[in-house]
Amino acid sequence: MREDTLYYDGQWQQAQSSDYTEVINPTTEEVISKVVKANKEDADRAVASANSAFKEWNTLNPDKRADYVEKILEGIKERKQELMDTMIQELGTSSIFANSTQVALAVNEMSASIEEARQYSFEEEVENATVIKEGFGVVVCITPWNFPLNQIQRKITPALLAGNTVVVKPPNLAPLTALLLTEIIHDAGLPKGVFNLVTGSGSETGDYLTSHPDVSVISFTGSTKVGKSLYEKAEKTVKKIVLELGGKSPMIYLKGGDLELAVKNAADTVLHNQGQTCSALTRLLVPKDELERTKEVIKDYYKDIKVGDPSEEDTMVGPLVSEDQMKTVLDYIEKGKEEGAEILIGGNKIDRTGYFVEPTVFVNVDNKMTIAQEEIFGPVLVVITYESIEEAIEIANDSMYGLSGGVVGPEDEAIAVARQIRTGNVLVNDGKRSPKAPFGGYKQSGFGRENGAYGLEDYFEIKAIFK
Repeated sequence: MREDTLYYDGQWQQAQSSDYTEVINPTTEEVISKVVKANKEDADRAVASANSAFKEWNTLNPDKRADYVEKILEGIKERKQELMDTMIQELGTSSIFANSTQVALAVNEMSASIEEARQYSFEEEVENATVIKEGFGVVVCITPWNFPLNQIQRKITPALLAGNTVVVKPPNLAPLTALLLTEIIHDAGLPKGVFNLVTGSGSETGDYLTSHPDVSVISFTGSTKVGKSLYEKAEKTVKKIVLELGGKSPMIYLKGGDLELAVKNAADTVLHNQGQTCSALTRLLVPKDELERTKEVIKDYYKDIKVGDPSEEDTMVGPLVSEDQMKTVLDYIEKGKEEGAEILIGGNKIDRTGYFVEPTVFVNVDNKMTIAQEEIFGPVLVVITYESIEEAIEIANDSMYGLSGGVVGPEDEAIAVARQIRTGNVLVNDGKRSPKAPFGGYKQSGFGRENGAYGLEDYFEIKAIFK
Protein backbone atom coordinates (compact mmCIF):
# COMPACT_ATOMS: atom_id res chain seq x y z
CA MET A 1 0.00 0.00 0.00
CA ARG A 2 1.53 3.30 -1.08
CA GLU A 3 0.39 6.62 0.32
CA ASP A 4 2.21 8.79 -2.22
CA THR A 5 -0.54 8.24 -4.77
CA LEU A 6 0.10 11.37 -6.82
CA TYR A 7 2.39 11.41 -9.83
CA TYR A 8 3.65 14.53 -11.60
CA ASP A 9 6.92 16.02 -12.85
CA GLY A 10 7.95 12.47 -13.74
CA GLN A 11 7.97 11.10 -10.19
CA TRP A 12 5.81 9.99 -7.29
CA GLN A 13 4.89 12.87 -5.01
CA GLN A 14 3.82 13.26 -1.41
CA ALA A 15 0.42 14.94 -1.38
CA GLN A 16 -0.30 18.32 0.13
CA SER A 17 -3.63 16.89 1.25
CA SER A 18 -3.84 14.70 4.34
CA ASP A 19 -7.26 13.20 3.51
CA TYR A 20 -7.53 9.63 2.26
CA THR A 21 -10.16 7.31 0.80
CA GLU A 22 -10.26 3.62 1.68
CA VAL A 23 -10.32 1.02 -1.09
CA ILE A 24 -12.57 -1.96 -0.28
CA ASN A 25 -12.42 -5.44 -1.77
CA PRO A 26 -16.06 -6.09 -2.81
CA THR A 27 -15.67 -9.85 -2.41
CA THR A 28 -14.46 -9.78 1.21
CA GLU A 29 -15.68 -6.29 2.25
CA GLU A 30 -12.19 -5.70 3.68
CA VAL A 31 -10.14 -2.50 3.32
CA ILE A 32 -7.19 -3.34 1.09
CA SER A 33 -5.61 0.07 0.57
CA LYS A 34 -6.13 3.81 0.76
CA VAL A 35 -5.47 6.65 -1.66
CA VAL A 36 -5.09 10.36 -1.08
CA LYS A 37 -7.92 12.77 -1.81
CA ALA A 38 -5.94 15.40 -3.69
CA ASN A 39 -6.67 19.03 -2.84
CA LYS A 40 -6.55 22.06 -5.14
CA GLU A 41 -2.84 22.60 -4.62
CA ASP A 42 -2.14 18.99 -5.60
CA ALA A 43 -4.26 19.36 -8.73
CA ASP A 44 -2.61 22.68 -9.62
CA ARG A 45 0.82 21.08 -9.46
CA ALA A 46 -0.21 18.21 -11.73
CA VAL A 47 -1.75 20.57 -14.31
CA ALA A 48 1.30 22.85 -14.17
CA SER A 49 3.52 19.83 -14.80
CA ALA A 50 1.47 18.81 -17.84
CA ASN A 51 1.32 22.38 -19.12
CA SER A 52 5.09 22.78 -18.85
CA ALA A 53 5.73 19.56 -20.79
CA PHE A 54 3.27 20.27 -23.61
CA LYS A 55 5.39 22.35 -26.00
CA GLU A 56 8.24 19.87 -26.24
CA TRP A 57 5.94 16.84 -26.44
CA ASN A 58 3.70 18.43 -29.06
CA THR A 59 6.64 19.23 -31.34
CA LEU A 60 8.23 15.81 -30.93
CA ASN A 61 8.17 13.68 -34.06
CA PRO A 62 4.92 11.61 -34.02
CA ASP A 63 6.88 8.38 -34.50
CA LYS A 64 8.93 9.21 -31.39
CA ARG A 65 5.72 9.73 -29.43
CA ALA A 66 4.48 6.37 -30.72
CA ASP A 67 7.75 4.77 -29.57
CA TYR A 68 7.10 5.95 -26.01
CA VAL A 69 3.49 4.75 -26.06
CA GLU A 70 4.67 1.39 -27.41
CA LYS A 71 6.93 1.05 -24.36
CA ILE A 72 3.84 1.51 -22.16
CA LEU A 73 2.10 -1.23 -24.15
CA GLU A 74 5.01 -3.61 -23.62
CA GLY A 75 4.93 -2.87 -19.90
CA ILE A 76 1.23 -3.74 -19.77
CA LYS A 77 1.92 -7.06 -21.48
CA GLU A 78 4.77 -7.85 -19.08
CA ARG A 79 2.72 -7.06 -15.98
CA LYS A 80 -0.53 -8.60 -17.19
CA GLN A 81 -0.97 -10.92 -14.21
CA GLU A 82 -0.42 -8.09 -11.69
CA LEU A 83 -3.00 -5.98 -13.50
CA MET A 84 -5.46 -8.86 -13.53
CA ASP A 85 -4.98 -9.61 -9.83
CA THR A 86 -5.43 -5.94 -8.93
CA MET A 87 -8.69 -5.64 -10.87
CA ILE A 88 -10.05 -8.84 -9.34
CA GLN A 89 -9.33 -7.44 -5.87
CA GLU A 90 -10.60 -3.89 -6.23
CA LEU A 91 -13.42 -4.37 -8.75
CA GLY A 92 -14.58 -7.96 -8.28
CA THR A 93 -14.30 -8.68 -11.99
CA SER A 94 -13.83 -12.39 -12.63
CA SER A 95 -10.50 -13.96 -13.51
CA ILE A 96 -12.04 -15.08 -16.80
CA PHE A 97 -13.09 -11.54 -17.73
CA ALA A 98 -9.92 -9.90 -16.41
CA ASN A 99 -7.89 -12.13 -18.72
CA SER A 100 -10.10 -12.25 -21.81
CA THR A 101 -11.34 -8.67 -21.79
CA GLN A 102 -10.05 -6.27 -19.14
CA VAL A 103 -6.38 -6.61 -20.13
CA ALA A 104 -6.75 -8.09 -23.61
CA LEU A 105 -8.99 -5.26 -24.76
CA ALA A 106 -6.47 -2.67 -23.60
CA VAL A 107 -3.62 -4.45 -25.38
CA ASN A 108 -5.53 -4.91 -28.64
CA GLU A 109 -6.92 -1.39 -28.78
CA MET A 110 -3.62 0.21 -27.82
CA SER A 111 -1.78 -1.80 -30.48
CA ALA A 112 -4.30 -0.75 -33.13
CA SER A 113 -4.10 2.94 -32.17
CA ILE A 114 -0.31 2.93 -32.29
CA GLU A 115 -0.38 1.29 -35.71
CA GLU A 116 -2.89 3.84 -37.00
CA ALA A 117 -0.85 6.74 -35.58
CA ARG A 118 2.29 5.54 -37.34
CA GLN A 119 0.40 5.64 -40.67
CA TYR A 120 -1.50 8.86 -39.98
CA SER A 121 -0.88 12.06 -41.96
CA PHE A 122 -0.19 14.70 -39.31
CA GLU A 123 0.44 17.16 -42.17
CA GLU A 124 -1.12 17.24 -45.62
CA GLU A 125 -1.30 19.58 -48.58
CA VAL A 126 -4.73 20.89 -49.58
CA GLU A 127 -4.39 23.13 -52.66
CA ASN A 128 -2.27 26.06 -51.45
CA ALA A 129 -2.54 25.18 -47.75
CA THR A 130 -0.51 23.01 -45.44
CA VAL A 131 -2.93 21.46 -42.96
CA ILE A 132 -1.34 20.56 -39.64
CA LYS A 133 -2.86 18.39 -36.93
CA GLU A 134 -1.39 18.90 -33.47
CA GLY A 135 -2.27 18.63 -29.79
CA PHE A 136 -4.64 20.91 -27.89
CA GLY A 137 -2.59 21.11 -24.70
CA VAL A 138 -3.49 19.54 -21.35
CA VAL A 139 -6.14 16.81 -21.43
CA VAL A 140 -7.86 15.89 -18.16
CA CYS A 141 -9.01 12.27 -18.21
CA ILE A 142 -11.80 11.40 -15.76
CA THR A 143 -12.21 7.62 -15.80
CA PRO A 144 -14.77 5.15 -14.39
CA TRP A 145 -14.30 2.11 -12.17
CA ASN A 146 -15.81 -0.60 -14.38
CA PHE A 147 -12.84 -0.88 -16.76
CA PRO A 148 -10.04 0.54 -14.61
CA LEU A 149 -7.28 -0.17 -17.13
CA ASN A 150 -8.85 0.17 -20.55
CA GLN A 151 -10.85 3.31 -19.85
CA ILE A 152 -7.59 5.06 -18.99
CA GLN A 153 -5.88 3.55 -22.03
CA ARG A 154 -8.68 4.69 -24.35
CA LYS A 155 -8.02 8.28 -23.30
CA ILE A 156 -4.29 8.59 -22.81
CA THR A 157 -3.27 6.59 -25.90
CA PRO A 158 -4.87 8.88 -28.51
CA ALA A 159 -4.23 12.01 -26.45
CA LEU A 160 -0.50 11.29 -26.15
CA LEU A 161 -0.13 10.13 -29.74
CA ALA A 162 -1.80 13.34 -30.93
CA GLY A 163 0.69 15.49 -29.00
CA ASN A 164 -1.23 16.34 -25.83
CA THR A 165 -0.09 15.91 -22.25
CA VAL A 166 -2.46 14.34 -19.73
CA VAL A 167 -3.66 14.46 -16.14
CA VAL A 168 -5.59 11.33 -15.14
CA LYS A 169 -8.11 11.30 -12.28
CA PRO A 170 -8.99 7.61 -11.71
CA PRO A 171 -12.11 6.46 -9.83
CA ASN A 172 -12.18 6.29 -6.03
CA LEU A 173 -13.70 2.81 -6.05
CA ALA A 174 -10.97 1.23 -8.19
CA PRO A 175 -7.82 3.39 -8.23
CA LEU A 176 -5.19 0.70 -7.65
CA THR A 177 -5.05 -0.43 -11.29
CA ALA A 178 -4.32 3.18 -12.25
CA LEU A 179 -1.44 3.30 -9.77
CA LEU A 180 0.02 0.13 -11.23
CA LEU A 181 -0.38 1.54 -14.74
CA THR A 182 1.43 4.67 -13.58
CA GLU A 183 4.36 2.53 -12.45
CA ILE A 184 4.42 1.00 -15.92
CA ILE A 185 4.34 4.45 -17.54
CA HIS A 186 7.12 5.68 -15.25
CA ASP A 187 9.28 2.72 -16.29
CA ALA A 188 8.60 3.56 -19.96
CA GLY A 189 10.61 6.75 -19.43
CA LEU A 190 8.28 9.40 -20.85
CA PRO A 191 9.58 12.97 -20.54
CA LYS A 192 8.57 14.38 -17.17
CA GLY A 193 5.17 16.03 -17.09
CA VAL A 194 3.76 14.24 -20.14
CA PHE A 195 1.73 11.87 -17.94
CA ASN A 196 0.37 12.88 -14.52
CA LEU A 197 -2.04 11.25 -12.08
CA VAL A 198 -4.02 12.57 -9.13
CA THR A 199 -6.36 10.51 -6.99
CA GLY A 200 -9.43 11.96 -5.33
CA SER A 201 -13.19 12.26 -5.50
CA GLY A 202 -15.04 13.15 -8.66
CA SER A 203 -17.14 15.81 -6.97
CA GLU A 204 -14.10 17.62 -5.58
CA THR A 205 -10.83 16.74 -7.34
CA GLY A 206 -12.55 15.92 -10.63
CA ASP A 207 -14.65 19.05 -10.64
CA TYR A 208 -11.67 21.25 -9.89
CA LEU A 209 -9.58 19.70 -12.66
CA THR A 210 -12.32 20.00 -15.28
CA SER A 211 -12.79 23.69 -14.41
CA HIS A 212 -9.07 24.47 -14.45
CA PRO A 213 -8.17 27.36 -16.80
CA ASP A 214 -5.01 25.62 -18.04
CA VAL A 215 -6.89 22.50 -19.16
CA SER A 216 -7.83 22.39 -22.87
CA VAL A 217 -9.78 19.13 -23.16
CA ILE A 218 -12.01 17.15 -20.82
CA SER A 219 -12.26 13.45 -21.65
CA PHE A 220 -14.88 11.76 -19.50
CA THR A 221 -16.44 8.31 -19.28
CA GLY A 222 -19.27 7.79 -16.80
CA SER A 223 -22.90 8.55 -16.19
CA THR A 224 -24.98 10.75 -18.47
CA LYS A 225 -25.95 12.86 -15.45
CA VAL A 226 -22.33 13.78 -14.69
CA GLY A 227 -21.55 14.18 -18.40
CA LYS A 228 -24.25 16.82 -18.70
CA SER A 229 -22.79 18.78 -15.78
CA LEU A 230 -19.45 19.03 -17.58
CA TYR A 231 -21.00 21.35 -20.17
CA GLU A 232 -21.35 24.07 -17.56
CA LYS A 233 -17.71 23.73 -16.52
CA ALA A 234 -16.41 23.59 -20.08
CA GLU A 235 -18.29 26.61 -21.42
CA LYS A 236 -16.52 29.07 -19.12
CA THR A 237 -13.18 28.50 -20.86
CA VAL A 238 -14.50 26.92 -24.10
CA LYS A 239 -12.89 23.54 -23.50
CA LYS A 240 -13.38 20.65 -25.87
CA ILE A 241 -15.30 17.74 -24.36
CA VAL A 242 -15.13 14.06 -25.30
CA LEU A 243 -17.89 12.06 -23.60
CA GLU A 244 -18.66 8.33 -23.42
CA LEU A 245 -21.77 7.99 -21.29
CA GLY A 246 -24.52 5.52 -20.44
CA GLY A 247 -26.43 2.95 -22.43
CA LYS A 248 -29.52 0.77 -22.45
CA SER A 249 -28.68 -1.26 -25.50
CA PRO A 250 -31.05 -3.60 -27.38
CA MET A 251 -30.43 -7.09 -28.72
CA ILE A 252 -33.03 -7.92 -31.39
CA TYR A 253 -33.68 -11.57 -32.22
CA LEU A 254 -35.29 -12.07 -35.64
CA LYS A 255 -37.21 -15.17 -36.63
CA GLY A 256 -35.05 -17.60 -38.54
CA GLY A 257 -31.97 -16.65 -36.57
CA ASP A 258 -30.06 -18.49 -33.87
CA LEU A 259 -32.01 -17.89 -30.65
CA GLU A 260 -29.35 -19.55 -28.51
CA LEU A 261 -26.77 -17.10 -29.92
CA ALA A 262 -29.03 -14.11 -29.28
CA VAL A 263 -29.54 -15.17 -25.66
CA LYS A 264 -25.82 -15.83 -25.17
CA ASN A 265 -24.80 -12.49 -26.73
CA ALA A 266 -27.18 -10.56 -24.49
CA ALA A 267 -26.69 -12.61 -21.32
CA ASP A 268 -22.90 -12.55 -21.45
CA THR A 269 -22.88 -8.76 -21.37
CA VAL A 270 -24.91 -8.70 -18.13
CA LEU A 271 -23.07 -11.61 -16.52
CA HIS A 272 -19.44 -10.74 -17.23
CA ASN A 273 -18.30 -7.80 -15.10
CA GLN A 274 -21.65 -8.20 -13.32
CA GLY A 275 -23.35 -6.13 -16.03
CA GLN A 276 -21.25 -3.12 -15.05
CA THR A 277 -20.62 -2.30 -18.70
CA CYS A 278 -22.08 0.72 -20.47
CA SER A 279 -22.49 -1.16 -23.77
CA ALA A 280 -24.23 -4.19 -22.20
CA LEU A 281 -27.11 -5.56 -24.29
CA THR A 282 -29.58 -5.32 -21.42
CA ARG A 283 -32.82 -5.38 -23.48
CA LEU A 284 -33.50 -8.65 -25.32
CA LEU A 285 -36.26 -8.18 -27.93
CA VAL A 286 -37.95 -11.34 -29.22
CA PRO A 287 -41.07 -12.14 -31.29
CA LYS A 288 -44.12 -12.46 -29.03
CA ASP A 289 -44.89 -15.98 -30.24
CA GLU A 290 -41.35 -17.11 -29.34
CA LEU A 291 -41.38 -15.87 -25.75
CA GLU A 292 -41.96 -19.31 -24.20
CA ARG A 293 -39.10 -20.83 -26.18
CA THR A 294 -36.92 -17.88 -25.22
CA LYS A 295 -37.63 -18.51 -21.53
CA GLU A 296 -36.46 -22.09 -21.85
CA VAL A 297 -33.30 -21.10 -23.70
CA ILE A 298 -32.50 -18.50 -21.02
CA LYS A 299 -33.08 -20.96 -18.18
CA ASP A 300 -30.88 -23.51 -19.89
CA TYR A 301 -28.07 -20.97 -20.40
CA TYR A 302 -28.19 -19.63 -16.85
CA LYS A 303 -28.38 -22.97 -15.05
CA ASP A 304 -24.61 -23.57 -15.05
CA ILE A 305 -23.48 -19.99 -14.37
CA LYS A 306 -21.19 -19.89 -11.34
CA VAL A 307 -21.47 -16.91 -9.00
CA GLY A 308 -18.77 -16.54 -6.37
CA ASP A 309 -15.18 -15.66 -5.64
CA PRO A 310 -13.92 -13.88 -8.78
CA SER A 311 -10.38 -15.18 -8.27
CA GLU A 312 -11.55 -18.76 -8.91
CA GLU A 313 -11.04 -19.69 -12.54
CA ASP A 314 -14.53 -21.07 -13.17
CA THR A 315 -16.42 -18.11 -11.64
CA MET A 316 -18.32 -16.04 -14.19
CA VAL A 317 -20.15 -13.59 -11.91
CA GLY A 318 -18.50 -11.87 -8.99
CA PRO A 319 -19.72 -9.11 -6.65
CA LEU A 320 -20.91 -5.63 -7.51
CA VAL A 321 -18.18 -3.03 -7.02
CA SER A 322 -19.59 -1.55 -3.80
CA GLU A 323 -22.36 -1.77 -1.25
CA ASP A 324 -24.00 1.32 -2.77
CA GLN A 325 -23.99 -0.24 -6.23
CA MET A 326 -25.49 -3.43 -4.82
CA LYS A 327 -28.28 -1.43 -3.18
CA THR A 328 -28.92 0.44 -6.42
CA VAL A 329 -29.31 -2.80 -8.37
CA LEU A 330 -31.61 -4.30 -5.73
CA ASP A 331 -33.73 -1.13 -5.80
CA TYR A 332 -34.13 -1.48 -9.57
CA ILE A 333 -35.17 -5.11 -9.16
CA GLU A 334 -37.85 -4.06 -6.66
CA LYS A 335 -38.96 -1.32 -9.04
CA GLY A 336 -39.35 -3.89 -11.80
CA LYS A 337 -41.59 -6.00 -9.59
CA GLU A 338 -43.68 -2.97 -8.58
CA GLU A 339 -44.23 -2.01 -12.22
CA GLY A 340 -45.53 -5.48 -13.07
CA ALA A 341 -42.55 -7.23 -14.66
CA GLU A 342 -42.13 -10.92 -13.85
CA ILE A 343 -38.90 -12.40 -12.54
CA LEU A 344 -37.88 -15.46 -14.52
CA ILE A 345 -34.53 -15.98 -12.77
CA GLY A 346 -32.87 -14.55 -9.65
CA GLY A 347 -33.92 -11.24 -8.14
CA ASN A 348 -32.29 -11.44 -4.72
CA LYS A 349 -29.20 -10.50 -2.77
CA ILE A 350 -27.00 -13.54 -2.17
CA ASP A 351 -26.60 -14.37 1.52
CA ARG A 352 -22.83 -14.33 1.84
CA THR A 353 -20.01 -11.90 2.52
CA GLY A 354 -19.51 -9.51 -0.37
CA TYR A 355 -21.77 -7.40 -2.56
CA PHE A 356 -23.41 -10.22 -4.48
CA VAL A 357 -26.71 -10.09 -6.37
CA GLU A 358 -28.22 -13.07 -8.19
CA PRO A 359 -28.12 -12.91 -11.99
CA THR A 360 -31.64 -11.72 -12.75
CA VAL A 361 -33.91 -11.95 -15.79
CA PHE A 362 -37.26 -10.16 -16.13
CA VAL A 363 -39.99 -11.12 -18.63
CA ASN A 364 -43.33 -9.46 -19.38
CA VAL A 365 -41.48 -6.15 -19.57
CA ASP A 366 -42.93 -3.10 -21.27
CA ASN A 367 -40.33 -0.79 -22.78
CA LYS A 368 -41.81 2.14 -20.84
CA MET A 369 -40.89 0.51 -17.51
CA THR A 370 -38.05 1.95 -15.48
CA ILE A 371 -36.00 -1.26 -15.81
CA ALA A 372 -36.25 -0.97 -19.60
CA GLN A 373 -35.34 2.72 -19.77
CA GLU A 374 -32.70 3.32 -17.08
CA GLU A 375 -29.18 1.95 -16.87
CA ILE A 376 -29.11 -0.55 -13.99
CA PHE A 377 -25.40 -1.43 -14.19
CA GLY A 378 -25.91 -4.85 -12.68
CA PRO A 379 -26.52 -8.48 -13.75
CA VAL A 380 -30.09 -7.77 -14.89
CA LEU A 381 -31.53 -8.65 -18.30
CA VAL A 382 -35.04 -7.65 -19.44
CA VAL A 383 -36.98 -9.50 -22.15
CA ILE A 384 -39.38 -7.47 -24.29
CA THR A 385 -41.66 -8.90 -26.99
CA TYR A 386 -42.64 -7.45 -30.36
CA GLU A 387 -45.09 -8.39 -33.13
CA SER A 388 -43.37 -6.95 -36.22
CA ILE A 389 -39.87 -5.99 -37.26
CA GLU A 390 -40.99 -2.37 -37.51
CA GLU A 391 -42.14 -2.52 -33.89
CA ALA A 392 -38.85 -4.11 -32.84
CA ILE A 393 -36.89 -1.25 -34.42
CA GLU A 394 -39.20 1.29 -32.80
CA ILE A 395 -38.71 -0.30 -29.36
CA ALA A 396 -34.94 -0.52 -29.86
CA ASN A 397 -34.78 3.20 -30.67
CA ASP A 398 -37.17 4.22 -27.89
CA SER A 399 -34.41 5.17 -25.49
CA MET A 400 -32.53 8.33 -24.59
CA TYR A 401 -29.36 6.27 -25.09
CA GLY A 402 -27.68 5.08 -28.28
CA LEU A 403 -24.42 3.40 -27.42
CA SER A 404 -24.59 -0.17 -28.68
CA GLY A 405 -26.91 -2.82 -30.02
CA GLY A 406 -27.13 -6.25 -31.55
CA VAL A 407 -29.17 -8.15 -34.12
CA VAL A 408 -29.30 -11.92 -34.57
CA GLY A 409 -31.15 -13.26 -37.60
CA PRO A 410 -30.84 -14.09 -41.31
CA GLU A 411 -27.83 -12.03 -42.38
CA ASP A 412 -29.32 -9.71 -45.02
CA GLU A 413 -32.36 -9.00 -42.87
CA ALA A 414 -30.22 -8.52 -39.75
CA ILE A 415 -27.96 -6.01 -41.51
CA ALA A 416 -31.01 -4.12 -42.80
CA VAL A 417 -32.33 -3.88 -39.24
CA ALA A 418 -28.90 -2.89 -37.89
CA ARG A 419 -28.82 0.06 -40.28
CA GLN A 420 -32.01 1.39 -38.68
CA ILE A 421 -30.88 1.16 -35.05
CA ARG A 422 -29.81 4.57 -33.75
CA THR A 423 -26.68 3.53 -31.92
CA GLY A 424 -22.96 3.99 -32.45
CA ASN A 425 -22.21 0.25 -32.60
CA VAL A 426 -24.28 -2.72 -33.71
CA LEU A 427 -23.09 -6.35 -33.59
CA VAL A 428 -24.73 -8.62 -36.20
CA ASN A 429 -24.93 -12.34 -35.38
CA ASP A 430 -21.49 -13.42 -34.15
CA GLY A 431 -19.73 -10.26 -35.37
CA LYS A 432 -16.91 -8.95 -33.17
CA ARG A 433 -15.70 -5.40 -32.57
CA SER A 434 -12.52 -4.31 -34.33
CA PRO A 435 -9.99 -2.27 -32.30
CA LYS A 436 -9.55 -0.01 -35.34
CA ALA A 437 -13.27 0.72 -35.72
CA PRO A 438 -14.87 3.62 -33.82
CA PHE A 439 -16.60 3.14 -30.48
CA GLY A 440 -19.02 5.77 -29.18
CA GLY A 441 -22.65 6.69 -28.89
CA TYR A 442 -25.61 8.55 -30.35
CA LYS A 443 -28.02 10.73 -28.38
CA GLN A 444 -27.35 10.92 -24.62
CA SER A 445 -24.69 8.22 -24.79
CA GLY A 446 -22.21 10.99 -25.52
CA PHE A 447 -20.17 12.19 -28.45
CA GLY A 448 -16.70 11.68 -29.79
CA ARG A 449 -15.23 8.33 -30.77
CA GLU A 450 -12.62 6.02 -29.33
CA ASN A 451 -10.14 3.58 -30.96
CA GLY A 452 -7.86 3.73 -33.95
CA ALA A 453 -7.66 6.79 -36.16
CA TYR A 454 -11.16 7.82 -35.05
CA GLY A 455 -9.95 8.18 -31.47
CA LEU A 456 -6.90 10.21 -32.52
CA GLU A 457 -9.02 12.78 -34.31
CA ASP A 458 -10.83 13.87 -31.15
CA TYR A 459 -7.53 15.11 -29.70
CA PHE A 460 -6.28 17.28 -32.58
CA GLU A 461 -6.28 21.00 -33.14
CA ILE A 462 -6.21 21.67 -36.89
CA LYS A 463 -4.26 24.52 -38.42
CA ALA A 464 -4.15 25.64 -42.07
CA ILE A 465 -1.08 27.55 -43.30
CA PHE A 466 -1.74 29.28 -46.63
CA LYS A 467 1.14 29.99 -48.99
